[in-house]
Amino acid sequence: MKLCPNIGCLYSHNPQTTQVCLKCGEQLLLNHRYHLWRQVGHGGFGITFLAVDEQFPSQPKCIIKQFNFPASSGRNSYQAMKLFRQEAMRLDELQHPQIPKLLGYFEQENRLYLVQEWIPGQTLKEELQENGVFNEQKIQQILKELLPVLQFIHDLQIIHRDIKPANIIRSSAQGQLILIDFGVAKHITATALLQTGTTVGSPEYIAPEQTRGKAIPASDLYSLGVTCIHLLTDISPFDLFDVTCDRWVWRDYLLPGNTISPKLGTILDKLLQNATSQRYKSATEVLQALNFCYHIVPQKSVNKLHSEVGVDYHRLRDLLATKQWHLADEETWVLMCQAISKPTGSYLFMSDIAKLPCEDLQIIDQLWIKYSQGHFGFSVQKQIYESLECDYVRFCSAVGWHLYNANSPPQWQFFFQNSSPLGHLPSRIWAGGTQWWRHIDAVAQRLTNC
Repeated sequence: MKLCPNIGCLYSHNPQTTQVCLKCGEQLLLNHRYHLWRQVGHGGFGITFLAVDEQFPSQPKCIIKQFNFPASSGRNSYQAMKLFRQEAMRLDELQHPQIPKLLGYFEQENRLYLVQEWIPGQTLKEELQENGVFNEQKIQQILKELLPVLQFIHDLQIIHRDIKPANIIRSSAQGQLILIDFGVAKHITATALLQTGTTVGSPEYIAPEQTRGKAIPASDLYSLGVTCIHLLTDISPFDLFDVTCDRWVWRDYLLPGNTISPKLGTILDKLLQNATSQRYKSATEVLQALNFCYHIVPQKSVNKLHSEVGVDYHRLRDLLATKQWHLADEETWVLMCQAISKPTGSYLFMSDIAKLPCEDLQIIDQLWIKYSQGHFGFSVQKQIYESLECDYVRFCSAVGWHLYNANSPPQWQFFFQNSSPLGHLPSRIWAGGTQWWRHIDAVAQRLTNC
């Protein structure tokens, strides 16, 4: 049976040999080669069909997207038509194994049509409906597979703008995830970054700045984060955000037994930040954080709580064991001063860090790592810092530290919670000197030398 392409008809019972719709008289063969088989999607910018290409004897299947806005839609119609034509030009550049190929583009009966490769398989939305909520391992794999694809399109100055479970297909042939429906993809230009444009995307998944028509690459990362928490809970993203507290509460909706580690939770929380300054800046940065989390610093056993220079670490151990992060952070400063025989509360300079006895630095580090389950510690900070090519600005963004001008005193604001970003603690409250921001260099170097 053939489906009528007339958006006002869509009669689906036309016999295979019929050339015009029996109901409305519309031509059934598009561009002299394609006939529509069934509708597979419908959105604000058009309808998506599974079609058959009659030009080839094998009559292969393909995806055809029909774009049709009534003349009365005015400016919105113009903007949508502009986006669609733009997609047709840009999609040809997206040569990637996890993006459907563009097969053709044509106009017929005052409608625009885009022809793309058909990917047999299930969308993540369908997987969720069939198999239930996803676990941490599946979410981790989704991120690892899709982040490189997002980095690829962002490097080409393209924003997808509609990341959601229904637009991610698991190919039944290769098993890999395919990112589909670039129907609202937008070419990034200097103007686009500065001016408000057309708001497109699925309301449940789009970033706050995208609702104002100012989509940026980090907007796709936000939508990917929302996709993940929806797959983890099978709850509408609208219900996962508590407007009274202005925060995501997705953890409250996890099913018993479907626990998420603090490592992955921290990454998802950062993807979901409303402020773009607090969100990951690139897909590569997220991938680095993900790779680091699952190749975490090994937890070493702490064999002694007294060092050879006479420092007693029992109180630090007890504070960390009871998750009293703020008091443990202050105690860390006290113990570092004791280890190099400086008065309690003295600021430590880079030269002081170089004098820290290896044994004391290692005991402090191992205690933080052990009782935070690898979430906090100097070694954790060292790995993050080095993974970001020793860029202090990016490091601060990754661990959730505020930045200050070089001429400003080292005043700070930290969060002493289990949900704080990976590597957020110990803090830098002890760092002094005219170049106090270089403290992470000194700590990393001392750990290497030890």
